[in-house]
Amino acid sequence: MKQYKLAIVGATGLVGRKVLEILQEYNLPISECGLFATRKSAGTDFFFNGKRCLVKELTEDSFDEGFDFAIFSAGSEASKTYAPIAAKKGCIVVDNSSAFRMDPNVPLVVPEVNSEEIKNNKGIIANPNCSTIQAVIPLKALDDHYKIKRIVYSTYQAVSGAGQEGINDLEKGLQGESPKKFPYPIVNNCIPQIDVFLENGYTKEEEKMINETRKILKKPDLRITATTVRVPVINSHSESINVEFEDKFNLTDLKNVLKNAKGVIVEDDIENNVYPLATEATGHDESFVGRIRRDFSVESGINFWCVSDNIRKGAASNAVQIVKKLIENDNK
Repeated sequence: MKQYKLAIVGATGLVGRKVLEILQEYNLPISECGLFATRKSAGTDFFFNGKRCLVKELTEDSFDEGFDFAIFSAGSEASKTYAPIAAKKGCIVVDNSSAFRMDPNVPLVVPEVNSEEIKNNKGIIANPNCSTIQAVIPLKALDDHYKIKRIVYSTYQAVSGAGQEGINDLEKGLQGESPKKFPYPIVNNCIPQIDVFLENGYTKEEEKMINETRKILKKPDLRITATTVRVPVINSHSESINVEFEDKFNLTDLKNVLKNAKGVIVEDDIENNVYPLATEATGHDESFVGRIRRDFSVESGINFWCVSDNIRKGAASNAVQIVKKLIENDNK
């Protein structure tokens, strides 16, 4: 089989290290893995497929080595600067930042939902926000069957979504230290602010969820509102999702739709207190769904609880799955 060269930008961060781990799990035909980071992190080394790989400083010349693909997880500024350079040199970039997500010329992809968009790339493919990824997997299946009319998101997002600094705030906060990443102590608090506030009163995270969901579901006028909250949980985001449909539904049939949806695991047995938990979702690629029940306040609506590993599926494995699809398309 043809072998490919892959670059990982931001290789020393939480997501970059998880990408390396998942690449080896997926056993893709990657012959060479180039690791890049800021000057501060350069010089670190990792092992990939039994070979020692040195992390190099990211520069404009980093992509002269003829990489086929690159996964960027180094933040928006790095992506804005270096992703176009990589793309011009023939490397297809899968970008984990928000830099290109709403660019109409850049596909925004969750493979279980809209993998057909991958072939429309012009050198850059955007990975959605972690909180969006886990939600649109079950939502797409529901929209296909019942036509979504409105969505209300309420999220309970783990500190790992803010990187290692977020984890440090929780772990060191338990020892009495003051926060460095969050505006308030995360210990014993739920902080109703993720990212900066916008003029309309929403946070940037809330706006991301709204706009990205519309783009992925191809419903630019879909009515969506969101409240995103940081909670004292290490990993895996939880979401309460309220959905109103155009069409009527049978609840048993709707649950079967979710059970048969790609990338969804239904855990919904309230008689035995079975529902998705962050601790159980960690380490998996699926969106776990439970507490599925009719919303009696509208003619046709439901509430459900959705949990997923935000570092794994919410960033790293979604990007790796896109690369996997690119390789499959290249070998057709």
